[in-house]
Amino acid sequence: MPGQRHVGRSNAIGGMHLLKLALKAGTFVLMMLAATASLTQSYPSQPVRIVIGFPPGGTTDVIGRLVAQALAESLGKSFIVDNRGGASGTIGTGIVAKSEPNGYTLLVVSSTHGTAPALYSSLPYQEKDLAPVGLIATTPYVFVVHPSIQASTFQELLALVRQNPGKYSFASSSPGTAQHLGGELVKRMAGVDMVHVPYKGTGVLLPDLLSGRVPMMFENVAIMTPHIKKGSLRALAVSSAKRTLLLPDVPTVAESGLAGFEVLGWFALIAPSNTAQAVIKLLNAEINKLIVQPSIVERFAALGAEPLGGTPERAAAFIRGEQEKWGKIIRDTGIKAD
Repeated sequence: MPGQRHVGRSNAIGGMHLLKLALKAGTFVLMMLAATASLTQSYPSQPVRIVIGFPPGGTTDVIGRLVAQALAESLGKSFIVDNRGGASGTIGTGIVAKSEPNGYTLLVVSSTHGTAPALYSSLPYQEKDLAPVGLIATTPYVFVVHPSIQASTFQELLALVRQNPGKYSFASSSPGTAQHLGGELVKRMAGVDMVHVPYKGTGVLLPDLLSGRVPMMFENVAIMTPHIKKGSLRALAVSSAKRTLLLPDVPTVAESGLAGFEVLGWFALIAPSNTAQAVIKLLNAEINKLIVQPSIVERFAALGAEPLGGTPERAAAFIRGEQEKWGKIIRDTGIKAD
Protein backbone atom coordinates (compact mmCIF):
# COMPACT_ATOMS: atom_id res chain seq x y z
CA MET A 1 0.00 0.00 0.00
CA PRO A 2 1.20 3.56 -0.68
CA GLY A 3 0.92 4.54 2.96
CA GLN A 4 3.08 1.63 4.03
CA ARG A 5 5.76 2.44 1.43
CA HIS A 6 5.82 6.03 2.77
CA VAL A 7 6.29 4.83 6.38
CA GLY A 8 9.11 2.49 5.38
CA ARG A 9 10.85 5.27 3.47
CA SER A 10 10.52 7.63 6.50
CA ASN A 11 11.98 5.00 8.80
CA ALA A 12 14.91 4.51 6.43
CA ILE A 13 15.55 8.27 6.30
CA GLY A 14 15.28 8.48 10.10
CA GLY A 15 17.71 5.62 10.50
CA MET A 16 20.19 7.27 8.16
CA HIS A 17 19.86 10.51 10.13
CA LEU A 18 20.49 8.73 13.45
CA LEU A 19 23.46 6.91 11.95
CA LYS A 20 24.96 10.23 10.80
CA LEU A 21 24.41 11.72 14.27
CA ALA A 22 26.03 8.70 15.91
CA LEU A 23 29.03 8.93 13.57
CA LYS A 24 29.34 12.65 14.31
CA ALA A 25 29.09 12.00 18.06
CA GLY A 26 31.69 9.26 17.84
CA THR A 27 33.99 11.52 15.87
CA PHE A 28 33.51 14.27 18.48
CA VAL A 29 34.32 11.88 21.33
CA LEU A 30 37.45 10.68 19.55
CA MET A 31 38.50 14.27 18.90
CA MET A 32 37.97 15.13 22.57
CA LEU A 33 39.96 12.10 23.71
CA ALA A 34 42.77 13.01 21.33
CA ALA A 35 42.73 16.62 22.54
CA THR A 36 42.81 15.47 26.17
CA ALA A 37 45.72 13.12 25.51
CA SER A 38 47.54 15.89 23.65
CA LEU A 39 46.90 18.35 26.49
CA THR A 40 48.22 15.93 29.08
CA GLN A 41 51.34 15.27 27.05
CA SER A 42 52.06 18.96 26.40
CA TYR A 43 51.10 20.42 29.79
CA PRO A 44 52.75 22.52 30.99
CA SER A 45 54.10 24.18 27.85
CA GLN A 46 54.70 27.53 29.58
CA PRO A 47 55.41 28.82 33.11
CA VAL A 48 52.67 28.23 35.69
CA ARG A 49 51.72 30.82 38.30
CA ILE A 50 50.92 29.63 41.83
CA VAL A 51 49.09 32.31 43.79
CA ILE A 52 49.50 32.36 47.57
CA GLY A 53 47.08 34.61 49.43
CA PHE A 54 49.56 35.51 52.18
CA PRO A 55 52.81 37.50 52.42
CA PRO A 56 56.18 35.76 52.05
CA GLY A 57 57.62 33.95 55.07
CA GLY A 58 54.53 32.35 56.60
CA THR A 59 53.81 28.64 56.67
CA THR A 60 51.48 28.80 53.65
CA ASP A 61 54.19 30.58 51.67
CA VAL A 62 56.88 28.09 52.73
CA ILE A 63 54.76 25.08 51.81
CA GLY A 64 53.59 26.71 48.57
CA ARG A 65 57.19 27.33 47.51
CA LEU A 66 58.16 23.74 48.31
CA VAL A 67 55.32 22.54 46.08
CA ALA A 68 56.22 25.01 43.30
CA GLN A 69 59.85 23.92 43.29
CA ALA A 70 59.00 20.21 43.30
CA LEU A 71 56.46 20.61 40.45
CA ALA A 72 58.98 22.59 38.42
CA GLU A 73 61.60 19.85 38.83
CA SER A 74 59.12 17.09 38.02
CA LEU A 75 57.33 18.70 35.05
CA GLY A 76 60.23 20.63 33.58
CA LYS A 77 58.64 24.10 33.52
CA SER A 78 58.81 27.06 35.90
CA PHE A 79 56.18 27.28 38.64
CA ILE A 80 56.30 30.89 39.81
CA VAL A 81 54.97 31.91 43.23
CA ASP A 82 52.85 35.07 43.27
CA ASN A 83 52.11 36.35 46.81
CA ARG A 84 48.80 38.24 46.93
CA GLY A 85 48.26 38.76 50.65
CA GLY A 86 45.22 40.25 52.32
CA ALA A 87 41.86 39.47 53.91
CA SER A 88 42.84 36.01 55.22
CA GLY A 89 43.82 34.78 51.77
CA THR A 90 40.54 35.70 50.07
CA ILE A 91 42.09 38.32 47.76
CA GLY A 92 44.41 35.75 46.20
CA THR A 93 41.57 33.23 46.01
CA GLY A 94 39.42 35.75 44.13
CA ILE A 95 42.20 36.32 41.60
CA VAL A 96 42.49 32.61 40.83
CA ALA A 97 38.72 32.09 40.72
CA LYS A 98 38.48 34.67 37.93
CA SER A 99 41.51 33.37 36.00
CA GLU A 100 41.41 31.47 32.73
CA PRO A 101 40.83 27.77 33.56
CA ASN A 102 43.79 26.60 31.48
CA GLY A 103 46.00 25.13 34.23
CA TYR A 104 48.44 28.03 34.20
CA THR A 105 47.09 29.82 37.28
CA LEU A 106 46.83 27.75 40.45
CA LEU A 107 46.30 28.51 44.14
CA VAL A 108 47.65 27.20 47.43
CA VAL A 109 45.05 27.69 50.17
CA SER A 110 45.35 27.22 53.92
CA SER A 111 42.87 26.46 56.69
CA THR A 112 41.51 30.02 56.46
CA HIS A 113 39.76 28.82 53.30
CA GLY A 114 37.61 26.72 55.61
CA THR A 115 36.56 29.71 57.72
CA ALA A 116 36.27 32.53 55.15
CA PRO A 117 32.72 31.76 53.87
CA ALA A 118 31.27 32.22 57.36
CA LEU A 119 33.60 35.04 58.42
CA TYR A 120 33.04 37.47 55.57
CA SER A 121 29.71 38.95 54.54
CA SER A 122 30.91 38.97 50.92
CA LEU A 123 33.78 37.28 49.12
CA PRO A 124 35.43 37.99 45.74
CA TYR A 125 34.64 34.42 44.66
CA GLN A 126 32.18 31.57 45.08
CA GLU A 127 33.19 28.04 45.95
CA LYS A 128 31.78 26.82 42.65
CA ASP A 129 34.43 28.96 40.91
CA LEU A 130 37.16 26.65 42.27
CA ALA A 131 38.24 23.07 41.60
CA PRO A 132 40.24 21.31 44.35
CA VAL A 133 43.29 19.51 42.95
CA GLY A 134 44.69 17.83 46.05
CA LEU A 135 45.48 18.07 49.74
CA ILE A 136 49.11 18.82 50.55
CA ALA A 137 49.72 18.68 54.31
CA THR A 138 48.45 19.46 57.78
CA THR A 139 50.20 21.24 60.65
CA PRO A 140 49.24 21.18 64.33
CA TYR A 141 49.08 24.11 66.72
CA VAL A 142 50.42 24.14 70.24
CA PHE A 143 48.75 25.86 73.18
CA VAL A 144 51.43 27.85 74.99
CA VAL A 145 51.37 29.94 78.15
CA HIS A 146 53.76 32.49 79.59
CA PRO A 147 55.81 31.02 82.52
CA SER A 148 54.04 33.41 84.88
CA ILE A 149 50.83 31.38 84.51
CA GLN A 150 50.51 28.99 87.43
CA ALA A 151 49.60 25.91 85.41
CA SER A 152 51.88 23.12 84.27
CA THR A 153 49.21 21.08 82.44
CA PHE A 154 46.25 21.91 80.25
CA GLN A 155 43.87 20.55 82.90
CA GLU A 156 45.39 22.87 85.51
CA LEU A 157 45.00 25.81 83.15
CA LEU A 158 41.32 25.06 82.56
CA ALA A 159 40.75 24.83 86.32
CA LEU A 160 42.53 28.16 86.81
CA VAL A 161 40.49 29.91 84.11
CA ARG A 162 37.27 28.35 85.38
CA GLN A 163 37.93 29.78 88.86
CA ASN A 164 38.60 33.25 87.36
CA PRO A 165 36.05 33.86 84.60
CA GLY A 166 36.94 36.72 82.27
CA LYS A 167 40.32 37.34 83.91
CA TYR A 168 42.57 35.55 81.40
CA SER A 169 43.04 36.42 77.75
CA PHE A 170 44.37 34.56 74.71
CA ALA A 171 45.90 36.03 71.58
CA SER A 172 45.49 35.34 67.87
CA SER A 173 47.14 36.73 64.76
CA SER A 174 43.74 38.03 63.58
CA PRO A 175 40.03 37.29 64.02
CA GLY A 176 38.82 34.07 62.48
CA THR A 177 42.19 32.35 62.23
CA ALA A 178 42.79 28.84 63.52
CA GLN A 179 44.47 30.37 66.60
CA HIS A 180 41.32 32.35 67.35
CA LEU A 181 38.84 29.57 66.57
CA GLY A 182 40.91 27.04 68.52
CA GLY A 183 40.52 29.26 71.58
CA GLU A 184 36.80 29.64 70.95
CA LEU A 185 36.44 25.87 70.66
CA VAL A 186 38.22 25.41 74.00
CA LYS A 187 35.82 27.91 75.57
CA ARG A 188 32.80 26.05 74.18
CA MET A 189 33.97 22.53 75.01
CA ALA A 190 35.39 23.32 78.46
CA GLY A 191 32.78 25.89 79.47
CA VAL A 192 35.35 28.54 80.38
CA ASP A 193 35.40 32.29 79.90
CA MET A 194 38.54 33.72 78.25
CA VAL A 195 38.94 37.05 76.45
CA HIS A 196 40.14 37.02 72.86
CA VAL A 197 42.81 39.61 71.95
CA PRO A 198 43.33 39.83 68.17
CA TYR A 199 46.53 41.18 66.62
CA LYS A 200 47.61 41.95 63.07
CA GLY A 201 49.97 39.05 62.59
CA THR A 202 52.08 36.69 64.67
CA GLY A 203 55.13 38.93 64.35
CA VAL A 204 53.26 41.76 66.03
CA LEU A 205 51.88 39.71 68.91
CA LEU A 206 55.01 37.70 69.72
CA PRO A 207 56.67 40.40 71.87
CA ASP A 208 53.50 40.71 73.97
CA LEU A 209 53.27 36.94 74.35
CA LEU A 210 56.92 36.59 75.36
CA SER A 211 56.59 39.43 77.87
CA GLY A 212 53.38 38.00 79.38
CA ARG A 213 51.24 40.98 78.42
CA VAL A 214 48.97 38.48 76.74
CA PRO A 215 49.50 35.17 78.54
CA MET A 216 48.46 32.36 76.19
CA MET A 217 47.51 31.28 72.69
CA PHE A 218 47.41 28.56 70.05
CA GLU A 219 50.17 29.00 67.48
CA ASN A 220 51.93 26.99 64.79
CA VAL A 221 54.10 24.36 66.47
CA ALA A 222 57.18 25.10 64.34
CA ILE A 223 57.03 28.82 65.24
CA MET A 224 56.65 28.13 68.96
CA THR A 225 59.11 25.25 69.40
CA PRO A 226 62.28 27.41 69.69
CA HIS A 227 60.64 29.56 72.39
CA ILE A 228 59.42 26.46 74.22
CA LYS A 229 62.90 24.90 74.18
CA LYS A 230 64.43 28.13 75.53
CA GLY A 231 61.89 28.19 78.37
CA SER A 232 60.37 31.48 77.25
CA LEU A 233 56.99 29.76 76.86
CA ARG A 234 55.46 26.60 78.32
CA ALA A 235 53.71 24.08 76.02
CA LEU A 236 50.57 22.57 77.53
CA ALA A 237 48.87 20.73 74.65
CA VAL A 238 48.85 20.30 70.88
CA SER A 239 45.72 20.73 68.79
CA SER A 240 46.04 17.66 66.56
CA ALA A 241 44.41 14.29 67.16
CA LYS A 242 47.82 12.74 67.80
CA ARG A 243 51.06 14.07 69.24
CA THR A 244 53.58 15.85 67.03
CA LEU A 245 57.14 14.64 66.48
CA LEU A 246 58.42 18.17 67.16
CA LEU A 247 57.07 18.01 70.73
CA PRO A 248 56.56 14.32 71.45
CA ASP A 249 56.20 14.79 75.22
CA VAL A 250 53.38 17.33 74.91
CA PRO A 251 49.91 15.72 75.09
CA THR A 252 47.03 16.57 72.79
CA VAL A 253 44.10 18.72 73.92
CA ALA A 254 41.92 15.61 73.50
CA GLU A 255 44.20 13.65 75.82
CA SER A 256 43.98 16.52 78.28
CA GLY A 257 40.27 16.26 78.85
CA LEU A 258 38.50 17.68 75.77
CA ALA A 259 37.73 14.47 73.89
CA GLY A 260 37.29 14.95 70.14
CA PHE A 261 39.10 18.29 70.04
CA GLU A 262 41.08 18.80 66.82
CA VAL A 263 42.21 21.99 65.12
CA LEU A 264 44.64 21.76 62.22
CA GLY A 265 46.33 24.04 59.83
CA TRP A 266 45.97 22.52 56.36
CA PHE A 267 47.06 23.30 52.83
CA ALA A 268 45.65 22.36 49.43
CA LEU A 269 46.26 23.05 45.75
CA ILE A 270 43.30 24.48 43.86
CA ALA A 271 42.56 25.44 40.23
CA PRO A 272 39.82 27.55 38.66
CA SER A 273 36.66 25.56 37.95
CA ASN A 274 36.32 24.19 34.41
CA THR A 275 40.04 23.43 34.31
CA ALA A 276 40.46 20.32 32.14
CA GLN A 277 40.16 17.12 34.15
CA ALA A 278 43.28 15.82 32.44
CA VAL A 279 45.28 18.70 33.94
CA ILE A 280 43.71 18.30 37.38
CA LYS A 281 44.45 14.56 37.39
CA LEU A 282 48.02 15.17 36.25
CA LEU A 283 48.62 17.77 38.98
CA ASN A 284 46.94 15.57 41.57
CA ALA A 285 49.23 12.67 40.67
CA GLU A 286 52.25 14.96 40.94
CA ILE A 287 51.16 16.24 44.38
CA ASN A 288 50.74 12.68 45.62
CA LYS A 289 54.23 11.80 44.37
CA LEU A 290 56.04 14.84 45.68
CA ILE A 291 54.66 14.84 49.23
CA VAL A 292 56.25 11.45 49.91
CA GLN A 293 59.67 12.35 48.53
CA PRO A 294 62.22 12.05 51.38
CA SER A 295 63.47 15.62 50.87
CA ILE A 296 59.91 17.02 51.08
CA VAL A 297 59.00 14.82 54.06
CA GLU A 298 62.10 16.12 55.83
CA ARG A 299 61.17 19.75 55.12
CA PHE A 300 57.60 19.09 56.25
CA ALA A 301 58.86 17.52 59.48
CA ALA A 302 60.82 20.69 60.27
CA LEU A 303 57.51 22.58 60.03
CA GLY A 304 55.66 19.99 62.11
CA ALA A 305 53.69 19.16 58.95
CA GLU A 306 52.45 15.78 57.79
CA PRO A 307 51.61 14.95 54.15
CA LEU A 308 47.98 14.37 53.25
CA GLY A 309 47.42 13.59 49.55
CA GLY A 310 44.49 11.69 48.06
CA THR A 311 42.13 12.33 45.16
CA PRO A 312 40.59 15.65 44.10
CA GLU A 313 37.29 14.29 45.43
CA ARG A 314 38.87 13.74 48.84
CA ALA A 315 40.16 17.31 48.81
CA ALA A 316 36.71 18.66 47.93
CA ALA A 317 35.04 16.63 50.69
CA PHE A 318 37.68 17.69 53.23
CA ILE A 319 37.22 21.39 52.40
CA ARG A 320 33.42 21.08 52.62
CA GLY A 321 33.77 19.43 56.02
CA GLU A 322 36.03 22.21 57.32
CA GLN A 323 33.65 24.89 56.07
CA GLU A 324 30.66 23.19 57.71
CA LYS A 325 32.50 22.62 61.03
CA TRP A 326 33.83 26.15 61.39
CA GLY A 327 30.78 27.78 59.85
CA LYS A 328 28.63 26.52 62.71
CA ILE A 329 31.09 27.70 65.36
CA ILE A 330 31.49 31.11 63.73
CA ARG A 331 27.73 31.59 63.41
CA ASP A 332 27.10 30.47 66.98
CA THR A 333 29.74 32.82 68.40
CA GLY A 334 28.88 35.74 66.09
CA ILE A 335 32.49 36.19 64.93
CA LYS A 336 32.95 38.46 61.90
CA ALA A 337 36.08 39.59 60.11
CA ASP A 338 34.42 42.63 58.45
